[in-house]
Amino acid sequence: MTVTVTRYATPWLRRPRPHPDPAIRLLCLPHAGGSTTLYRRWKDLLPPAIEPVLVCPPGREDRLDEPLPAALPDLVAGLGEAVAPLLDRPWAAFGHSMGAAVAHELVLWLLKRGHRAPEHLFVSAREAPQHHRGGTAHLLDDDALSAELIRLGGTSRDVLAMAEVRQLVLPAVRGDYRLIETYAANPEGPAPCPLTALVGAADTELTAEEAQGWEKWTTGPFQLLTFPGGHFYLSDQPEAVVEAVCRRLLTPPG
Repeated sequence: MTVTVTRYATPWLRRPRPHPDPAIRLLCLPHAGGSTTLYRRWKDLLPPAIEPVLVCPPGREDRLDEPLPAALPDLVAGLGEAVAPLLDRPWAAFGHSMGAAVAHELVLWLLKRGHRAPEHLFVSAREAPQHHRGGTAHLLDDDALSAELIRLGGTSRDVLAMAEVRQLVLPAVRGDYRLIETYAANPEGPAPCPLTALVGAADTELTAEEAQGWEKWTTGPFQLLTFPGGHFYLSDQPEAVVEAVCRRLLTPPG
């Protein structure tokens, strides 16, 4: 089945289900090396009031030939400029893994430039900034980097066994790993909105304490949600994750 995706006037953003007047726009940010595919099923699960806006960073999909940013702040700035025109109505952000760190920094970048605060920030499968560990996965050779992706569960062994697929996928993966592993993890402050951290119960990449640490990074209510599964728990149960997101975006406070 062919999926029709509408783009804004920027290569950064995709609209799998455009809405002329949504109550809220939900910005969806992928993991390291990830693409909009992570969230494509959400268009059929979100209610009409919530318009999904999928982030496509450089180096993937139809942006394969574009250079990757030199550092994570450069990625945030490029995305921030693309997102700013959308903030004429309420919005929220959901970031998975590396995307969670980018989402937090994006909120701060936009606020610093006078844009409206989000209604909610969702950080998925990512330790809080004070627990950031960095890493050296971006220095691994192709075989070792492929093995790391298979271990995390985000990419199948069969897909990475194909040389032509590796040539397309691994440059963006390596580039994103470099960005997040060299990230200073020193945000300028908390997000002035409710913040929900989501984790897989069997995710070996972070502990409950590291996820709970996000409570420090909001001036609003905080909640930690745990789902069955590992690092890519949301791919196995998108219905449950989307239901949790909708409940927090559409339920009146109090």
